[in-house]
Amino acid sequence: MWAPVAFGGGCATYFALEAEPPLWPLTLAALVAPVAWLVARRTGLRRGWTLPLMLLACFALGLACAKLRTDEVAAPVAPPMARPTVVEGWVVDVDSPGAAGPRVVLAPVRIRGLAPEAVPVRLRATVRGETPEPGQPIRLRAILNPPPAPASPGAYDFGRNAYFQRMGGVAFSIGETRPALLPEPPASLRRTMAINGLRYDLARRIVERLGPRTGGVAAAMTTGHEAWLDPAQVDVMRDSGLAHILSISGLHMAVVGGFAFFLVRLLVAAWPWLALRVSGKKVAAWAGLIAVGTYLVVSGAPPPAERAAITAAIAFLAVLLDRQAITMHALAVAALVVLALQPEAIVTPGFQMSFAATAALVALVEAWPRRPKEISAPWPILAVQRSGAWLGAAVLASLVAGAATGPFAMQHFNRTAMYGLLANLTVAPISDFLVMPALALGALLEPLGLGAPFLWLAGQGIGATLAVGGWVAALPGAVRTVASAPDAALPTAFLGVLFCCLWRGPLRWLGLPFACAVLVWPRPPAPELWIGEGGAQAAFVSGGEAVVVRPGVRRFAVDVWSRRRGLKAVQRPGEGWACSRFACAPAEAGAGPVALWWGRRAPSVEQLNELCRAAAVVGIRAEVAVLPPSCEGRLVLDAVDWARGGAVELWRDGPAATGWRARWAAEARGDRPWSRMAAAPPPG
Repeated sequence: MWAPVAFGGGCATYFALEAEPPLWPLTLAALVAPVAWLVARRTGLRRGWTLPLMLLACFALGLACAKLRTDEVAAPVAPPMARPTVVEGWVVDVDSPGAAGPRVVLAPVRIRGLAPEAVPVRLRATVRGETPEPGQPIRLRAILNPPPAPASPGAYDFGRNAYFQRMGGVAFSIGETRPALLPEPPASLRRTMAINGLRYDLARRIVERLGPRTGGVAAAMTTGHEAWLDPAQVDVMRDSGLAHILSISGLHMAVVGGFAFFLVRLLVAAWPWLALRVSGKKVAAWAGLIAVGTYLVVSGAPPPAERAAITAAIAFLAVLLDRQAITMHALAVAALVVLALQPEAIVTPGFQMSFAATAALVALVEAWPRRPKEISAPWPILAVQRSGAWLGAAVLASLVAGAATGPFAMQHFNRTAMYGLLANLTVAPISDFLVMPALALGALLEPLGLGAPFLWLAGQGIGATLAVGGWVAALPGAVRTVASAPDAALPTAFLGVLFCCLWRGPLRWLGLPFACAVLVWPRPPAPELWIGEGGAQAAFVSGGEAVVVRPGVRRFAVDVWSRRRGLKAVQRPGEGWACSRFACAPAEAGAGPVALWWGRRAPSVEQLNELCRAAAVVGIRAEVAVLPPSCEGRLVLDAVDWARGGAVELWRDGPAATGWRARWAAEARGDRPWSRMAAAPPPG
């Protein structure tokens, strides 16, 4: 069972490297280490020697697998373009909306200013006007950029995630989308667009049946489309600890596959002629496999759903092979398969939380005492006993799963829903036994026009879920912000959780202090100042709060940085600051340490003098050729610095010194394929 842990450790080590390693030493290690292990086993060495060799072999295989996967998915990345360009391509799918409007996934065919071989495989485009549907050829005039870098040093790397999805850039449309005349797409792309078109049509039907409020949630749970979700609604679900219901993951796959399994097994048992001739359990397992595969296609096969489908498929295959479905060995096989296919999953919050929670629950099942069955007892007593046992098991399962996923939620999202246990205990029966089965039947029958009753039933359950979420989110102290611990804390906690789950006997509790590493690890002091990528936004620490220089601008980046540092973001006070169309600077002593210039053109000498006199740190979006004497002793950052380093955090270098210590996002990312940006070509 420790083989997947070692394999995942190799994958994680690869992604933690600061520079991209060459392929040949990793391939050589992946060949030599397994051979050494096999030779040691053949020669009859004791387990004390063969076990470390096996773990070393798995570690080397994980390193090589991650490197091979990185090379396999390599694709062109869009360069940053200062001027708008024309993008023509096929709409592959409708993505979740962003702050600037609806978004779609494009398969670009032509991009003005780029050679055909430099055109990215996929783009995420923010469009204006009516949202185009999958399968439509469109033409848009847009600003093109590579995938975004982390919002702050050490934050989640969206560019890395986009790299493994072959998403080569982001486009922001500056006009209405128009139809385009394009050559016929490849067969694989036509098939993908046809499936996504059916998914989008089903999502739209569900929303029309139930209305935007409950229909948007139902569409997200069924097809993965989040276009109809209200952002305020999402915030409420997140604050109440119920946001996992909105994204298709292990819970949804387990409910859909389990519902199909038990329904088919019940139907087989209810037909005596069939029950005597076939194995009802195995027929039900085939039905579960088909249900999971169908749901994976309908959901659009996002990476979390793929991982959940693999795990569910391993469980059903165990049933077909007359093995126990829910065991730690089955989970180990599922983890090994997932990491072999998607080594990048090891650094994603979804994989870490999903497998930590599942391992904890399986360990709970294995340790749960077997209650002897009653020979004869009155049914009222049995009803009370079993209801109490079910309630106790549900509370304990929620506590165990919450404890296992807590370190990852703190480290990645810096948000803890204090009443999440209460919300999940209340909603779990509604979601598991009403909403998901009704949605499965409704989605299956809706193309025939027969899904209305089941969708209505699911809508009632979703309405109750939203009501519970709203009530819990409104409770005092419902959400607590937790600063991120140093990078070493999360792997320590992960190993501690796995040791508690995988080790047999009382020694397993030695892993508990390590599992609490994220909670107890001392936090480093917060930086005094943060300036976002491009120098268009900044925030500084004052009185334990993150004071935002430009309210309403790049709110997501500000939110990510402030939560990572355990700070509450507040708007800049009006007095004490002098702001114009392109600049903002403190007008009084002590108002703030930073002055910003976000105009695309460089400031004049007089304007630069004013900025340098106002603050110790000056951030300029444009490139500055020469600094005036007034900027001596000031830290001036311009476009050259942003292009090289991205976002930056700054600490004063000593209690009374005028110098600054900087940590750049590019330093945290390292020199990796997903962090390299192509130079901008001349505008076409």
